[in-house]
Amino acid sequence: MTREEKAIVIQDLTSQLAENSTIYLADISGLNAVQTSDLRRACFKADVKLAVVKNTLLAKAMEASEKEFGELPGVLKGNTSLMFSEVGNVPAKLIKNFRKKSDKPLLKGAFVEESVYIGDENLDALVSIKSKEEMIGEVIGLLQSPAKNVISGLKSGGGKLAGILKTLSER
Repeated sequence: MTREEKAIVIQDLTSQLAENSTIYLADISGLNAVQTSDLRRACFKADVKLAVVKNTLLAKAMEASEKEFGELPGVLKGNTSLMFSEVGNVPAKLIKNFRKKSDKPLLKGAFVEESVYIGDENLDALVSIKSKEEMIGEVIGLLQSPAKNVISGLKSGGGKLAGILKTLSER
């Protein structure tokens, strides 16, 4: 690879790092062709971009990036695959689900919404991260519950103020 080709790859990686707020680094070495194909298919279905990168080029792209990756460049040893996703927990769920059949991929580290996670022991924490849509759904559900109580209290109170107050005080 020539110096110009490396510069182009670094520039492409830098722009991908800038465009994505969820970046996972995984080790998929040791997977056979069928397992690798299955992993790529699972990534495609989950809308996760998977790319194998050269560690030195990725490290230079991380340096050139405006994001603060903390200790993440330190895990760039051995084979490294990048996983990009719009949702913070999707790659973690994909890795965990895939490991039911195989001992790989291993999580090297992750950059999720400006937080850095190092090591495979953080996989369960990353799986439990809620997406923005999940959080909004939970907040709406929590806000609807008191409103439903008031409405049901109004209906069961018979329409009289004393009945409504009695029903609401019981709940």
